[in-house]
Amino acid sequence: MQRPSLRVIISGGGTGGHIFPAVAIANALKKMNASTEILFVGANGRMEMEKVPAAGYKIVGLNISGIQRKLSFQNLLLPIKVIKSILKARMIVKDFKPDVAVGVGGYASGPLLFAATGMNIPALIQEQNSFAGITNKLLAKRVKRICVAYDGMEAYFPAEKIKVTGNPVRENMVDIKGKRDEALSFFKLSGQKKIILLIGGSLGARTLNNSIAAGLQQLADNNIQLIWQTGKAFFPKAQALTTDYSSNGISAFDFIQRMDYAFAAADVVISRAGASSVSELALVAKPSILVPSPNVAEDHQTKNAMSLVKKNAAILVTDADATSKLIAEAIALINDQVKQNTLTENISKLALTNSAEVIAEEVYGISGK
Repeated sequence: MQRPSLRVIISGGGTGGHIFPAVAIANALKKMNASTEILFVGANGRMEMEKVPAAGYKIVGLNISGIQRKLSFQNLLLPIKVIKSILKARMIVKDFKPDVAVGVGGYASGPLLFAATGMNIPALIQEQNSFAGITNKLLAKRVKRICVAYDGMEAYFPAEKIKVTGNPVRENMVDIKGKRDEALSFFKLSGQKKIILLIGGSLGARTLNNSIAAGLQQLADNNIQLIWQTGKAFFPKAQALTTDYSSNGISAFDFIQRMDYAFAAADVVISRAGASSVSELALVAKPSILVPSPNVAEDHQTKNAMSLVKKNAAILVTDADATSKLIAEAIALINDQVKQNTLTENISKLALTNSAEVIAEEVYGISGK
């Protein structure tokens, strides 16, 4: 049966962890009815203003930013920015006339959903992390539905509004079945030696990069191959460092376009613990070492990682300990097949599939159509 078309505003962004789920939800809504009209609202100067149009959607920007951790003149301007953003958000809502507003987190999400709910537009928020952000906690009373990726979110939100949906991911990234041989050929790796995949996010991660850079010889000595996503800033240094190890199957990339091949090839993954990364690791069911970034609001990456560690589904190495412990932990894990099997089995139990479609169903559910 053909679903009715909707008019939907999706707000938020700031990082790929917010943007990619937002685009996945938009794509799921368009699959249900190609006539559905979607408008994104982001923060000017943030990556959503580039990534969303690249995905084929229109976006409008608000002049909004977050609180600076250090004492800053920008913090004094924040209340003015918030008020101006709410007023602009009201104009956007008035002009677009949405049936539903969706917030995925990020600076723009707060003003837009505050304005929309104040104008009696039914709203939904998608909380990616195991620890709710301040904006979503403030919005919880105003929205109709709260889609979450972790159990126990009743600690932050009204239980009757919660729906456990998982985090939408880019489906092409986690479709790895039957691709190992292609992946080995793509990365020019041997199927006879173990492979570590290190991903620090699209921008890279300084601690992970420095820790791996210091341990390249140890990896080579242990016949371990490496697929290393460095981010753009560290890539020239990594490229120079790995030149002498190319025959060992150690290679650096500023950005990996074929993440499905990277996951398919990997025996062990080292990663930050952003919500999207954790969801992807569960779906590909890879034994993982998580190194949470300390530079995120409310230390939510550590909380994401601990939700897996408590279920023996991943290993945690703190950012502070990474330089001294990460390489040793990685070598120990890659040589321990029993531990790998345990981690794989347990993390696979946490995988939630079709999250974007489930959230799109919830959008229809609150739309009244």
